[in-house]
Amino acid sequence: MDDTRKAIRKSKTLNGPFPEFNIYNVSEYPNELFLEWFQEAIDYGVHEPHSMTLSTTDHNGFPDARVLIIKDVDQHGWYFATSSQSEKGKQIDFNPNVAMTFYWSLIGRQVRIRGRAIKMEKELSAQDFLARGTEARAVALIGKQSSILKVHSEFDEALNKQIEILQQNPNLVFPSWTLYRVAAKEVEFWQADENRRHIRLKYCFEGDRWLKKLLWP
Repeated sequence: MDDTRKAIRKSKTLNGPFPEFNIYNVSEYPNELFLEWFQEAIDYGVHEPHSMTLSTTDHNGFPDARVLIIKDVDQHGWYFATSSQSEKGKQIDFNPNVAMTFYWSLIGRQVRIRGRAIKMEKELSAQDFLARGTEARAVALIGKQSSILKVHSEFDEALNKQIEILQQNPNLVFPSWTLYRVAAKEVEFWQADENRRHIRLKYCFEGDRWLKKLLWP
């Protein structure tokens, strides 16, 4: 244990080289710069670049966070999906203000998004659900996410049962499955530098337009 604790302290960080970030030649819109960075993450071979940390708060004001995948990005926002009856769904109902964090260590880049999670139309939520794999849909249809599981065999039984149901009714949609759009208020792009000369560019939506601001590292 002591050796492991020492290894934590000795672990190296920000081992480049990293791609260049030209702050004087960027889009006026954060979603466009995000898509450029996302494509670079793909080109560099970043593993699962679509994974992100979604942060919410519960009824007691405690923060909560978990890793999800982004479904789409456009001029209106960033999209993800989950059950509205899950813990995160309930937290969003209580307080729709959320944060999303992407970190691509291979290229030393982080994107932080703060905004409001908005439920999309049922038709779009249904389309998203039906686009999932069979087992992913079956797990959702069990409808017991975050509930206490006494023995793992109960999960296997429930999963197999839902798979059978889907085989009989492949267009079945979980009623509480919800596609959310995060309407961003702030989007920060962070580019790491091996010598700690990091670059931080923040987009803020003020009035009816996006403003760009450089931040101290």
